[in-house]
Order: sequence, then structure tokens, then C-alpha cells
Amino acid sequence: MTALNNSFIVTNARIVLEDEIAEGYLIVDSGTIAEVGRGKDIPPGREDWSVVDGKGGLLLPGFIDIHVHGGFGGDFMNADRESYDLITSFHAKHGTTAMLATTMTASKEAIEAVLAAVAEYAKQDMAFTPLIGVHLEGPFISEKWPGAQNPAYIHDPQLPWLEQWCEQYPGLIKLLTLAPEKHGARETIAWLAGQGIIASAGHTDALYDEVIAAADAGLSHAVHTYNAMRGLHHRQPGTLGAVLTDDRIHAELIADGEHVHPAAIKLMLAAKPKDRVILITDAIEAAGMPDGDYELGGLAVTVKGGTARLTEGGALAGSSLTMIAAFRYMLDGGFGLSVGDVSRMASGNAARELGIFDRTGSIAAGKQADLVLLDDALQVTNTWVRGRLVFEAE
Repeated sequence: MTALNNSFIVTNARIVLEDEIAEGYLIVDSGTIAEVGRGKDIPPGREDWSVVDGKGGLLLPGFIDIHVHGGFGGDFMNADRESYDLITSFHAKHGTTAMLATTMTASKEAIEAVLAAVAEYAKQDMAFTPLIGVHLEGPFISEKWPGAQNPAYIHDPQLPWLEQWCEQYPGLIKLLTLAPEKHGARETIAWLAGQGIIASAGHTDALYDEVIAAADAGLSHAVHTYNAMRGLHHRQPGTLGAVLTDDRIHAELIADGEHVHPAAIKLMLAAKPKDRVILITDAIEAAGMPDGDYELGGLAVTVKGGTARLTEGGALAGSSLTMIAAFRYMLDGGFGLSVGDVSRMASGNAARELGIFDRTGSIAAGKQADLVLLDDALQVTNTWVRGRLVFEAE
């Protein structure tokens, strides 16, 4: 029997808690986790509840993807409900229970269209993975490290734009990526921190000292660490050196075996506290789609063997990654991580940074039932958002 009315019991599961894996059952009452219990017996008085047999699989807190551009043919820059339904339904199938709609470096008008579309979408009954805010990736980035961003729209930080957007859409922007070395960046970072918006370094040529000064001003995040940033040299530690050594900075990681070499991942894990590493997909519209020609931020993209690159120049252009694939890669990649470690990187760490850990990001009584159930092969069989079943494998 499947879950009904946001109230159900998952039995026979290995439940991934903050500090242990408990073999037993989990009770969800009206979309909220009511109880985590040991053993196989259903508590008295609940015998007529809907029951989901976990079949010995892992029950995890749902994944939180704070850097995702699209999926299954949809792109957040399209700024329409059809695209957003495609994206959120696709990622729900892969265990994501919350995401930040991530923009590209584009015109002010195009970015404003996304803000308006996400604000409107969030007012509706989001049937799949909910959008909990927006991540502005650009346009205040470095011309030297555009990656797959469109250089035609790169600007110095424009604080009046941000003030306008935050006044018009209060609380919508959760994270903003910029190059800390740009003119006006430090003042912008301080303003963002004062607004409770995460200031992030990315697509940047910043020197080590510039990143440290930015962190002093309130910068606390780095997007797709290693990618599109000044690298590490033993006499000039660069952006990467600051990200790896300053524990104030959370480090995103695209764990797909393409964007970052396994040895570089090991270096990150040796340098950073585990609660400062955050798995993301950076997925584009090609995620879940066959190889072929696509678009990202107005630039042509070719996907071959699942790897997306700009058609001209060959720069990596986002990914076709899913959160469950990143979870499996980190667990099975020889990095010495436990299920709990990887779960926190895929969920709890982002929830803490976003300030929503009191309600999601881990499995505990009183929290939202944002859950993903995996089988023995670490494939997603069920995804729930606030206790509502948004995906069930056939």
C-alpha cells in the first residue's frame, strides 16, 4: 500500500539519522516526522495506517540541490511553468526534495523574468520538488573565467539591481555568485551578508588575499570548487587555496568524475571539514536527455557521452548529473566516507547554510517528511516532500 494523505509508516528500513543508522520504522503524520522507532513491529494504534515496506533499503533525508539550472529539457532561464514542471519532476525522481533555481549570466531583464517566474511558481501547489529560492550565478563574474557563462552580459556588481530585486521579491534570492576581485564586490558582499543572502565566490580570478578579505566581509561559499576559478600554486594559493583552507567558506562539489579528478576530491576532503562540503549537480536542460545539441545561457552546448561542453571552445557547460548519482559516486568512489557523511553533504550541510535545518535536512521527529528511499542498488524507489509522495518507482 502506498502513502496517502501525507500520513504513513515506512517499515523495514535502514534509517539514516544524524549520528547513526537505525534499523526500524518511521512514522509520518500529516507531512511531519512523528517518530523513529527500532524493530519491525508497527506501534499499537497504527495498524490501519498506510505502510511502505522499505525492503531493507536506506531511508535518507531528501537531497537539497542549491546549484541547478535545469533538467529533462527544461531550463530555469525559460521562466515558464512548463519548464519548471519538467525540471522539478525530473529531479524529484532522483531524490531531490528542495532546490534553488539557478540563473545564468544574462541580461538584467532575463534575470528579472526568472525572479518573477520563480516567485509566481512558488505561490502555486508545487507538485514535485519545491523551489525554495533563487541562486543568482552571475552576472557579476570575471571575464577571465566565464566558463559556460555568456561574456556579453558580465557586469561589475550592481548594488541598485540587488536592492530593487530584494525589495520586489523579499526573501527569494538565497545565494549570489560573484567574483570577489571585481570593483564594488566587497561592498556588495557585506550588503548581501546583511540581508541574509549567501555571498559566493565563483567564475573568479581572485588572489588568495582577495578571497580572505571577501570572507572577512561576509563571503561564505564557493561554487563548483576547482572549476572556473584561479587554481592553487604553492607561492600563490589563489582562489582555490583560500577556499580549501578557510573554514568559513562552504565548498560546492560536482561529483561526477568529469568536473573534478578523484585525487582533487581527496584533497578537498582532507582540507575541508566535512560539514563544509556541499554536493550539487549544476545540471542543465540536457540532464536526463540523450546526447545531442542543447543550449545554456544562449550558448550552444553539445552533449557527448553524458558530458556537456560548449560547442565552440569546448568548456564544460554544467552537467547532466543528478543528486543520487553524486551520492553514489561519493559513497563508492574510494573516499572513505560513510553513508552519514555523504548524506550530510547532499542534504544537511546545505540546509544548515540556508538556515532551514530546523525543518529539513535530516531525519528527526518534528521535521518535515522530506525523504528519499533507496533500494540495495542505491536506486531511488520513493521520494516524499512534506510527506507527499512525489515519485514512486514502478
